[in-house]
Amino acid sequence: MNTPREATRLRVSVIGAGPVGLALAKAISDAGHSLISISTTDPVRASQVETVLPGVQILPVVDAVTDVDLVIFAIPGNQIRDLVKGLVATESLNRGTLLVHTSADYGYEVFDEALGAGVVPMAIHPAMRFTGFSSIDRARLVDSYIAVDAPRAVLPVAQTLAIELGGEPVHVPSEARTKYAEAISVAGTFTSLIVGQAITLLEDAGIDKPRNLLGGIFRSSLEESLRTGVPEIDPAELFDGDNQ
Repeated sequence: MNTPREATRLRVSVIGAGPVGLALAKAISDAGHSLISISTTDPVRASQVETVLPGVQILPVVDAVTDVDLVIFAIPGNQIRDLVKGLVATESLNRGTLLVHTSADYGYEVFDEALGAGVVPMAIHPAMRFTGFSSIDRARLVDSYIAVDAPRAVLPVAQTLAIELGGEPVHVPSEARTKYAEAISVAGTFTSLIVGQAITLLEDAGIDKPRNLLGGIFRSSLEESLRTGVPEIDPAELFDGDNQ
């Protein structure tokens, strides 16, 4: 007799072996699902798969998507439609298969081309920065927030998958995806630029351990900004040692 965990165990393939694909593949395996294969044409990525997930098959996409319950497309969003169109043309997709992508830019509509094949479309985007080190990324997934989107009837399934990955699901529908993706980009890009600029200034000044010195101010500033929003006072007042 199957246990509840065994009864819901999914056969999963991941398309893409970059930082996101590897981290989610590890997370989905840790959640108790059966990771069948990963698809990549990059020999370096293939070697990483063999190291991080020994025993997992590396298959072409057309083979990876057959005879599985869930396919995770961990590839750039602008590549998904064309790939799905090709899979539809070759009749590679099976009815009832869950198709999930990890792009911030789109909701589940990128799978519209495949709806006639009877697939179940979903979008699951972890709102975090991936490092490429699967152990670090796997740990960061825990308690992260994950933007999900799916047809209303199966939205709870997408939310459950996000929880199984270790995150907290937040519904971000298709019409909000453009602003969501922009916010994610701004948060990641500008944080890196500002940190880099501050480190360079201290290095130019000959100050030792600039990263350690700046760590506290960046962490506290970020936490305070997230708590209160954008301050409406002179920024100099925030960091003045005499400020009461």
